[in-house]
Amino acid sequence: MSLIPADATTALAAVIFGLAWLGFWADHNKYARKVSGVPWVLTVALILSNTRVIPLESPAYGFVSQYLLPLGVPFLLFKANLRTVFTQGGWVLSTFLIASVGVVVGAVSGYFLFDLGDAGAKIAGTYAGAFIGGVVNFVAISQAVQMTPTEFSVSLGASAPASIVGLLILVTLPSIPFIRRHIPSKIIDQADAADVTHEAEELPRFRLDHVSAAIAISLAICAVSNYICTRFGIGTYNLFVVTVITVILANIAPRQFAKLEGDFALGMLCMYAFFAMIGAGTDAVGFVRSAPILFVYCTFMLVVHFIVLLVASKLLKFALAEVIIGSGAAIVGPAASAGIASAKGWKTLLTPAITIGMLGYVIANFVGIAIYQWLR
Repeated sequence: MSLIPADATTALAAVIFGLAWLGFWADHNKYARKVSGVPWVLTVALILSNTRVIPLESPAYGFVSQYLLPLGVPFLLFKANLRTVFTQGGWVLSTFLIASVGVVVGAVSGYFLFDLGDAGAKIAGTYAGAFIGGVVNFVAISQAVQMTPTEFSVSLGASAPASIVGLLILVTLPSIPFIRRHIPSKIIDQADAADVTHEAEELPRFRLDHVSAAIAISLAICAVSNYICTRFGIGTYNLFVVTVITVILANIAPRQFAKLEGDFALGMLCMYAFFAMIGAGTDAVGFVRSAPILFVYCTFMLVVHFIVLLVASKLLKFALAEVIIGSGAAIVGPAASAGIASAKGWKTLLTPAITIGMLGYVIANFVGIAIYQWLR
């Protein structure tokens, strides 16, 4: 039971968009902006749900993930000129591959360090695949390794708080002076400079003709993507298809899309609503009761992942922005990775964040099952 019941859709929508407002406020507040609005949205949403002010599950959350998230992706990509992406996108693919290696190293080494019980090999393989891919991969791998219903529910419940920890680390890294000093990034420096010197100029004008056109085009893209995914039975790749269609259109008519005003802000609104949904759906109390060792194991995987990635980035001289987006694609998925890029103002990394994150969906099942076969 919660103060706001799960079927109070309007009230929960008010909370979700109130949390999105909190994110925007934090992004422009002198002190709160030090770690961006994402941690604020996630943390407050988690507190509200775990203190039973709002429910952990609700149809309103499903609406955000099923409709609002795909709607927001085109808004963020209407200006994704591929020539700019390839010249300024950096080495996101390389950082993603190294980040995935870090996940595998953490999963395997943690398997030998922690007592995961008889299901240890299943858990290691499933977690590795789920971090590199996503929830869909978690389900697919768990079925392939024949997890019992209890093993599945406990493992899934323990992974959610760890994912939140990983996401919080990602958005906090740019504000750590030691990290910025040893792994610099021109994209972050330019975003910070623009934020300080041109903040007033970057505020979008609210033009009804532009906003309504952007919404209509985004809805049309989502409709076409839904048709394609249904027709070919690839529903799990809906976000990827939305991305492909949007990028194609953005590169067919770059001048027309470049003239739109307010579209990027709409996309950020959808992303903050998505982060609010993630935080609200995390059952921290239930997880602590059921499987603390799995949380420790997941956290260990993330720590190893970050150590491997940061050391490799220092040696190979990768830029911090690409490192964060590549890491995000490997541990929290394309949507959250794109949300970080949009919240931080790294517009050139939006398309790599989603497309490379989707690559994780493709390879994750093979990685997870291979680890299971090796460890068992």
